[in-house]
Amino acid sequence: MLSIGALGLLGLRLPIGSSWLFQMFFTSLGFGLSWLAVLLSQQKEDFFFLPLMLPLLLVVVIRACLVFPWRGRILVALFAYGSFLLMLISAVQRFRRIRVPLDRLPPINQTSSAFSQHLVTSLVLNAALLFGLVLVFVLLLVGSLLAERQSHQELVLANAHLRQYALAIEDQAILQERNRIAREIHDSLGHLLTAQSIQLENVSTLLLKNTEQADHYLQSARRLGKEALQSVRQSVGALRSRTLREQSLAIALTQLLQEFEKTTGIQIKTQITLVSSPREEVTTALYRITQEALTNSSKHSDATQMQLQLTERKLEICLRIEDNGRGFDPEVNTTGFGLQGMRERAEVLGGTLCLNSQVGKGCQIEVKIPLSGRKG
Repeated sequence: MLSIGALGLLGLRLPIGSSWLFQMFFTSLGFGLSWLAVLLSQQKEDFFFLPLMLPLLLVVVIRACLVFPWRGRILVALFAYGSFLLMLISAVQRFRRIRVPLDRLPPINQTSSAFSQHLVTSLVLNAALLFGLVLVFVLLLVGSLLAERQSHQELVLANAHLRQYALAIEDQAILQERNRIAREIHDSLGHLLTAQSIQLENVSTLLLKNTEQADHYLQSARRLGKEALQSVRQSVGALRSRTLREQSLAIALTQLLQEFEKTTGIQIKTQITLVSSPREEVTTALYRITQEALTNSSKHSDATQMQLQLTERKLEICLRIEDNGRGFDPEVNTTGFGLQGMRERAEVLGGTLCLNSQVGKGCQIEVKIPLSGRKG
């Protein structure tokens, strides 16, 4: 019992990741305790050591599977099988010693004793075969469990790396978006405020000399102030990242279009048909593409009316934005108007962006993104 208890305590801390010599010493100590428990039990006249030996060897083999790679596991299993055979042979020899020899028995009893020895031999062979099959089963079972555990750990690690990569990409996208908005504020708002400052200086200069001309400069300053305020509102609206997290795409787009109509005066005809809720990255991409398209139209197209259609089809979501502005030649303006950024947003999600425009005939943008939100 002390040997069995020591063998049990030995498994509280397996030498996983230790040196090869220490792992061999650990396994050898396990075999030694098993043999000690079996040899001490052989002092009795019964054969209790035979069923005791099987679980002890299996415990040592299972621990070896947790410590060694496949080559070490097979070597430990072969050693355990050899130990079992030696112990089995010892048990048979002991069984024969306590029996009466055949030449001392009557003829009838000699036949019975021969049958008994043949039965013992059959049992020994069956026990050896059965224990070998048990060892093979244990090796395969523990190997499968360890492989599944390793696959799960690798999957968790890969998910962690993927999550970190996604966060890095998101941070990079946010940084790019902020840089773009900063450039827009510098180019548009800075220009408007500078022009307004000049107009106000002219008003201050002409206020007493030429009131009519001063009033003209004052009206220009007012107009520039309104344009600056509109630019600020558009930039602030672009920074609203929580809008998409708190509301659906349809509601967010509706609010965006209503705000756009108030600030620009451009009438927008809207048709949104969504059956399900797209993935967050798809929703963000469609919202930002719409936002960029509206900004470009208000700045460069001189449009008075626009149309927006958002339709969910069987395998994709289609966004169509059209205005009645002055249009442009896409072959000449290949990189302007933020088109490159909108195209990149669509292509990242496996989608496409098509632009059709002619001078004097407005502009039409059509974006198609798969519902899965993945490439391919």
